[in-house]
Amino acid sequence: MHVASSGNQVIPYADKCFEFPLIQSPSNIRKVRSTYKKIKQITEENNYAVIHCHTPVISVLTRLIGKDLRKKNTKIIYTAHGFHFYKGAPLSHWLIYFQAEKYLSRHTDVLITINEEDYQNTIRYNFKAKESKLIDGVGIDLEKYSPAAFEASDKLRVDYNYNQDDFILIYVAELNANKHQELLIHLIDKVKEDIPTVKLLLVGDGELSGYYADLVNELNLTKYIDFLGFRKDVGKLLKLADVSVSSSKREGLPLNVLEAMAMGKPLVVTNSRGNKNLVENGENGKVVNNLDEFRESVIKLYESEEKRIKYGENGREKVKRYSLDHILEEMEEIYDHVLEGN
Repeated sequence: MHVASSGNQVIPYADKCFEFPLIQSPSNIRKVRSTYKKIKQITEENNYAVIHCHTPVISVLTRLIGKDLRKKNTKIIYTAHGFHFYKGAPLSHWLIYFQAEKYLSRHTDVLITINEEDYQNTIRYNFKAKESKLIDGVGIDLEKYSPAAFEASDKLRVDYNYNQDDFILIYVAELNANKHQELLIHLIDKVKEDIPTVKLLLVGDGELSGYYADLVNELNLTKYIDFLGFRKDVGKLLKLADVSVSSSKREGLPLNVLEAMAMGKPLVVTNSRGNKNLVENGENGKVVNNLDEFRESVIKLYESEEKRIKYGENGREKVKRYSLDHILEEMEEIYDHVLEGN
């Protein structure tokens, strides 16, 4: 197995690794062109039976190249981690991303989606992939993300310099416009009088880190909000938190929500695709439509430890269908089916 990624990390199961630049926007024409040439060279030299692509821009390039490769019986699988066109998306997204994905679907053997809305769109708009599949995300390691795998919350709070009576909210996400941390900053401004011990942990880096830090300073919220940057101890941070939150505008099937569910945390999330696929109102958390509903839901969880425990336990049970073992079984079936067609 060969793997291409944007990092130079060692991947144990790979026989060979290739490093590609991370391309988040197609506007960098020089980078796109050089990456296209590199993908074309690698795929032509190695005569792959199956190519499975994920990230949006790389997947576009791979499927364009794949037009010729498929004539040689190479199979192309594409996992869409969240289409940019969705209910409520800007018209420009439908004019650009929808048209591109629909065209490229004809050069795709298996198109995998990870949420119901995306899957239904491939059916409704007659995408031309040979097959469309819906799977439950990319898989969550339930042994790694298990409350039992970490020290007691009380001890972790001492280790991380938080007080036992702090009411800690956590959001693990890149700091960008789509993840919309600005909403959470204003949430803290709204709840700080009702919950004087509230803390918000923002875990992640991103292009808006400076803007968000300035906003926190402007609103005099520095004692309530901690910017923790990129972390490798997310499990421990989740363990010491009281509630996991998400302010995202758009998701595929959010890993941060799955991780919080696996850790037995109650959730308050925005009513966006992906979030609402995982969080059921009154079962494992609350799905909210605006800042006032967010504030009300957080305060109710602050006031009820019983409700926090109930939501956490329900989430831990619900997350089992998204386990890594389950997803690997689904993917094995897809690969076997594709290879049988060769």
